[in-house]
Amino acid sequence: MTRPPFQAIVDAHWRDVARLAHALAGPSDGDDVAQQAWVQALAAYPRADPRNIRSWLFTITRNCAMDVHRRTRRTTPHDDPTSLSGAHSVGPPSTCALPEGPDTKLWQRVSALPERQREAVVLKYVADLDHREIASILATTPAMSRRLVSDALATLRMTQEPR
Repeated sequence: MTRPPFQAIVDAHWRDVARLAHALAGPSDGDDVAQQAWVQALAAYPRADPRNIRSWLFTITRNCAMDVHRRTRRTTPHDDPTSLSGAHSVGPPSTCALPEGPDTKLWQRVSALPERQREAVVLKYVADLDHREIASILATTPAMSRRLVSDALATLRMTQEPR
């Protein structure tokens, strides 16, 4: 199977990669994540499986976003290191820099979801992937992908403010 030129891949998928990067890393880090994903994709392109380029790009983007989350957790300053002994894990950077708008409360609740559920919801509703593609990106099964999305939606419904 012949590979299209890398520029054709960028032209076809740059919006999807940018949208996913912003959804996973937040508005402050989204551009950096998307750029890093494209750099890594270019380096790995000669070895990529040309049958499912979109899932491959989304996997790289997800991994870059997770690298940002890990790096942020490691470099978060603390005034009193002894206070960390009973601390819970730090939330994603996206919880700090959400834009104001009609969906701000929803995105705050999405960012508070457990990591795997948040990723599954973003891949389903922001990247518009089916469960087979989500499972491929998250290295799980389609059934588990459906369960992650279902559990996330149930949590979001429970935390929804009454109208």
